[in-house]
Amino acid sequence: MNQVEIQDNFFSRYKELIRTEMIPYQWSVLNDEIEINIERERNDDSIPNEKSHVIENFRIAAGRKKGNHYGWVFQDSDLYKWLEAAAYTLREKMDEKLKCLADDVVDLISDAQEEDGYLDTYFTIEEPDQKYKRLWESHELYCAGHFMEAAVAYYEAAGNKKVLETACKLADHIDSVFGDEEGKIHGYDGHEEVEIGLMRLYRLTQNVRYLKLAQYFLLVRGTECEAMNSKHLPLTYYQAHLPVLKQDTAEGHAVRLVYLCTAMADAAGETGDEKLLLASRRLWRSIVTRRMYITGGIGSTVSGEAFTLDYDLPNDTMYCETCASVGLVFFAYRMLMSEEKGEYGDVMERALYNTVLGGVALDGKHFFYVNPLEVVPGKSSKDPGKSHVKCVRPQWLGCACCPPNLARLLASVEQYVFVQKKDKLLVNLFVECKGSFEMEDGVLNIELKTGYPWEGCVEIKLNYSGTASVCLGIRVPSWSDTFDVELNQERAVFKEKHGFIYVNQVFSEDTIRLKLDMQAKRWYANPLVENDLGKFAVSRGPIVYCLEGADNGTNLHLLSLEKQEEFEYKFDEAKLGGVGVLTAWGWKTEPDSGAQWLYRKNTAAVKKTKTKIKWIPYYSWANRGENEMRVWVREENPC
Repeated sequence: MNQVEIQDNFFSRYKELIRTEMIPYQWSVLNDEIEINIERERNDDSIPNEKSHVIENFRIAAGRKKGNHYGWVFQDSDLYKWLEAAAYTLREKMDEKLKCLADDVVDLISDAQEEDGYLDTYFTIEEPDQKYKRLWESHELYCAGHFMEAAVAYYEAAGNKKVLETACKLADHIDSVFGDEEGKIHGYDGHEEVEIGLMRLYRLTQNVRYLKLAQYFLLVRGTECEAMNSKHLPLTYYQAHLPVLKQDTAEGHAVRLVYLCTAMADAAGETGDEKLLLASRRLWRSIVTRRMYITGGIGSTVSGEAFTLDYDLPNDTMYCETCASVGLVFFAYRMLMSEEKGEYGDVMERALYNTVLGGVALDGKHFFYVNPLEVVPGKSSKDPGKSHVKCVRPQWLGCACCPPNLARLLASVEQYVFVQKKDKLLVNLFVECKGSFEMEDGVLNIELKTGYPWEGCVEIKLNYSGTASVCLGIRVPSWSDTFDVELNQERAVFKEKHGFIYVNQVFSEDTIRLKLDMQAKRWYANPLVENDLGKFAVSRGPIVYCLEGADNGTNLHLLSLEKQEEFEYKFDEAKLGGVGVLTAWGWKTEPDSGAQWLYRKNTAAVKKTKTKIKWIPYYSWANRGENEMRVWVREENPC
């Protein structure tokens, strides 16, 4: 098995945070061991927020305890994602205490599984006669998919055979129940995920039935199915308004959409299905060219946690669920597996370094469900239409899908650094690490050294045990206006294609240096994005920056910057765990606090004062109490 070891200062901190804080903390919450404030992620009294009860649900389903199920019907998936995050942590560094705990979790899950392979604590405990009868909202297959993903990860990390046997038993059960054959249920889950789990299980076991079942669930979606129960939401919410091969715009619940797309791209890459790949590409273009925020967030409305219209990207009422950006990373990676285009890595790092990292506080114990681009604390507390926009991260959430989801992604970030295709290796993310890859003719050892994301120099050392040429592709981020490449300390020119540069040779103690343009850059939205007209956002490298009240005071909307003003960059080791800070001289419009007027006919009396404005990385905001925040800033004389 190919191995990648993270040595990066930036992500090593998160890896350690996951191991020492996030996994133990999340276990304590799932096991109801600690008293915390569980907040509803939006203004909805039906959201359960008294406790997690996840472990207790499994104990009851396994017959170890008596009682009722508590929480969402998909509550099981919180534990599955926790187990997957634990698996990646153990794969990197074995911890006997954590392994024993994870083994106990596997035993508990196995005990909760029914004789025929069915696994779902809600329906086992509360409504056994309703299994697979409410497919739009039951999440039975969704939970199954998350368990399959966790099982594959934990089997690969710890060699636990029971977890794989339990997952295969579940997959075999689903295969015996669903399909287009006579006597089977002809239908699909309202929330996509089982397709991803089946693809991972297929890749590990090579059981072609799992691949075919994943294909079935993909292609049956959007068709007329007698087994589908009555629904209370439009078909677009479930991506069921059309067969997936005919869909061309990102519609409905954002997380569901990117989970669907991840599975589509995965299956297309595995089988060579050009129609499925074409549909995946159409949905990709819809998201990233017309419906994605500059932070890599997706989902413009709290209503249905969904996409809305092209260019409808409000900054203060959007949703941008953490899980949606996690799913966007998964989708981008699977597209990159199918097509060597740098744009997929560009979006991966946009989502990863901004919205995903922004979903967790620096202490690893507070989490965002919603990731706004503009916040005014008073408005969030007084306006019911903004009740979902939190000013600080809660300790936990009534719907707790996001905390373990971002944990499993960050715990496995090394899996996304490289992409291997036979005797070709792509460098996708710039994370300091060492890797070893089995190629057709030998083993390629590769080492990345970099201070990314704060520094733009990437040194790649390569050594190959074989005698044949190996093709190395290196992504050049689209935000880097210029770049330089050296091979063994000599400037070199390499083939460029679709955002990658390629080096094809026999590698023997060779060093490639890539130097990226790390100047701070202003970004302007398409004029059709009405909320951002006359404003700019700023980034440096992959990091999107924002203004926060802790640095700039209140009324951030009064700040502006002239077009020609340049930014000064400084890394501040003592600030927010160590971050790069941008400053620039701008203007602050002075409100006429003494005048008793709301509107007037001219602006002649408006005063502006020169002021120094400070930007911090977007992911680091809301770690200093309640403050205003905004990403898009007014530009003086923008035309």
